[in-house]
Amino acid sequence: MSRPFIFPYLAQLATAAAGRRMPAAAYVIVAIGLIALLVLSVDPVYEAASYWVEAALSACLAFFAIEWLARLVRAVRARRGRAYALSGGGLVDAVAALAVPVAIVGGADIRSAWLLGVFWLLKLVPGIPGLRRLRRVLVLESGPLISVLVLFLMVLSFASVAVHVLERAVQPVAFGSLPATLWWAVVTLTTVGYGDVVPVTPLGRLVAAIVMICGLGVFGLWTGILATGFAAETRRDNFLKTWALVSRVPFFAALGPAAIADVTHMLRTMDLPPRAMIVRKGQPGDCMYFIAAGEVEVDLPGKKVRLGEGAFFGEMALLGNRQRSANISTTQLSKLLVLDLVDFHVLMARHPDLAETIDTEARRRALENK
Repeated sequence: MSRPFIFPYLAQLATAAAGRRMPAAAYVIVAIGLIALLVLSVDPVYEAASYWVEAALSACLAFFAIEWLARLVRAVRARRGRAYALSGGGLVDAVAALAVPVAIVGGADIRSAWLLGVFWLLKLVPGIPGLRRLRRVLVLESGPLISVLVLFLMVLSFASVAVHVLERAVQPVAFGSLPATLWWAVVTLTTVGYGDVVPVTPLGRLVAAIVMICGLGVFGLWTGILATGFAAETRRDNFLKTWALVSRVPFFAALGPAAIADVTHMLRTMDLPPRAMIVRKGQPGDCMYFIAAGEVEVDLPGKKVRLGEGAFFGEMALLGNRQRSANISTTQLSKLLVLDLVDFHVLMARHPDLAETIDTEARRRALENK
């Protein structure tokens, strides 16, 4: 199929994709484009399939150009064209569409111009959920990160000057100037250690050892700061998600914000597929469950009872008999909130009204089971 017949389909696909933030079609197009760029750099393969490689690259470029124009037109009609054009997404769309044509118009070699298609990778950024969390971590931890960066630059400067003074007479080519020594310090401090340039004097080697140890410490600090920030953000996200689930459960509807926050810290979420066994009869009970979404089936002697969203179960094993009295499984995709035994008693002590409600329900169910 020749390129003129491909482009109308690409135009329809790109126009439809323009309304979505990161459609699946864009992932496929980016993958095709990167494969074509790899083939472009291998001379024998490119010479044998130059037509198909350029056709694939042209199709990718056409897709991103049409997608960018469609989004731009849509933004202009909504009277936010300037906002879109200057936004991060708008700039990425523009670079993906214009980088290669601008390079070709500027006189660049065609194969070199196509290499700018690597900017198409930026189209994947909105589809990576972890990047938003990373940006928040970098903003929140900017102070400690900048402090460690200053420490890194101080060690780098002191090491460069010290080794330059100690080694310039012995190795004038490698350490005869501060820029050359600075390169050695960067390589050593980042623990890359090419080994092609090393100090030979005793004091120079001592400084190099200190620099390597400082490099491990500096990058350990950066790693610790980022890891702590990510852990805090993960806890925050989990807390917000659990809060939203808890607030939807009717059992907790009467609680105030402070009490809901208290409950949220105690609960953990569990996602289960259909027909998953949650509780087996005769097993020791160490937690109770609240149904945030979905449905479960309780297998009682002579009957089966279904519990839907907002219901709870498993409390009887925590209040009296420590063994489970029935098999319970999911009937559909379900999300449960789990309250462990220790947290159960803490919650009951803090909120007597909840304890009374659970105790009343447990007695009612015990009578029904009899």
